[in-house]
Amino acid sequence: MPQPERLRGPTPARPEDIDSINRVFSEAFTDRYQRDGMSGVRVPLLNPAIWRFAIAAAGDGAMVWRDRAGEVVAFNLVHQSGAEGWMGPLAVRPARQGEGVGGLIVRAAISRLQEAGARVIGLETMPRTVENIGFYSHLGFRPEYLTVSMSHELAGPRPDRGGSLVSREGNLEHCQALVEALAPGVDFSRELSLTLESKLGDATLIAERGAPVAFALWHSAPLAEGRPADEIRVLKLAAKNLSAFRRLLSALEASAWSVHAKRIAIRCQTAYRDAYGALLDAGYRVHWTDLRMTLDGKREECPPGEGVLFSNWEI
Repeated sequence: MPQPERLRGPTPARPEDIDSINRVFSEAFTDRYQRDGMSGVRVPLLNPAIWRFAIAAAGDGAMVWRDRAGEVVAFNLVHQSGAEGWMGPLAVRPARQGEGVGGLIVRAAISRLQEAGARVIGLETMPRTVENIGFYSHLGFRPEYLTVSMSHELAGPRPDRGGSLVSREGNLEHCQALVEALAPGVDFSRELSLTLESKLGDATLIAERGAPVAFALWHSAPLAEGRPADEIRVLKLAAKNLSAFRRLLSALEASAWSVHAKRIAIRCQTAYRDAYGALLDAGYRVHWTDLRMTLDGKREECPPGEGVLFSNWEI
């Protein structure tokens, strides 16, 4: 049997690689859905602005592997938010799957995050795809809980009040202070700053007596290429308690109205059972599920008490 062609990499992902990465992403995930029996699903190309954000957020962790012709064969965007490390999206060109490339790019990510001292190392995959679950399990990952994608369609009158918008108030440090209080060592500052600098979205902040009690970082730029900007997607969320979480959901409606969005999308980690119930009570509907997996010995810990911390491990 001929040996598979050796690859060059990992090398840093560059802005000029976005088109190639986008095609590998679309082809690989479309192929995965079709092999899972969803023959009508075609994963669209993503908005290049979202890729630019994801690559910038990953920094040196945005890695690509190339063939001898210099074409992108695989990529893995490896993120570290302080003590929290995760990878995604990652993909291998369908024609090169089955050669061990997937294991290569995941092991490279694990090594990078371990060397950087990440306390948590994780990823998300489709729960119905037993091949993926088995693949990651053999690399040392263990299944945790579901991340449930939920959305709320806006209707009725525009809310009178919302939270402060961080870009207007300059309260990035207040958001990070709340994260640090809930999960010491976790740091969302990079994602917050990049979102505001790139004008992809904003963050909504709730404060009591001058102290932050909840915030949500969100994007309003469309996720898929050529789609309208009709929703806000929450990437990171922190709330001191369930009461603050409910107030934040109301404030997000006002934020959505302010950018003419018709929908709010939140990816809820179901370890937070009460927060999941609060989303249902607020009218959110379930649309999709992903399985959260973490490397053995590198598990997440939920904040104590009523604290809520959602960290989206996707873009």
